[in-house]
Formats: sequence, C-alpha cells, structure tokens
Amino acid sequence: MQLVVNGETRELELVSTVAEMLAAFKLQNKILVVELNREIIDRSVYDQTRLNDGDRVEIVHFVGGG
Repeated sequence: MQLVVNGETRELELVSTVAEMLAAFKLQNKILVVELNREIIDRSVYDQTRLNDGDRVEIVHFVGGG
C-alpha cells in the first residue's frame, strides 16, 4: 500500500490500520497525534481505523525537554 506520510510517499506492506502503521514505524508506544486525510484520529480507534492506498497521514509526536 502506498501512503503519503508527513509529506513523503511510503510503500508499506502488511499494514491495513493506523495501529499497524504505527507499529511498522515503531511508534506504537509514543505520545502522538495522527491525522488521516486532514481528520485527527482518536487514539482509542487506531486499531479500527482502516488505511487505503493513497491516504495522506500526518504523525506528530511530542518530545520533552527544555
């Protein structure tokens, strides 16, 4: 499946949900926000939110520091 993730075209195999995509990027345990086709997705439905070829995803994760 081809997705545009943070502005970059990525080819991902064996990924069909937001949760699977985050696991593929090793981000499943991070504090972050996922926007799918300009809509923010609630964390509680990552495992139910299906991805489709050509979807646009923005992932914003937070970094502590000062």
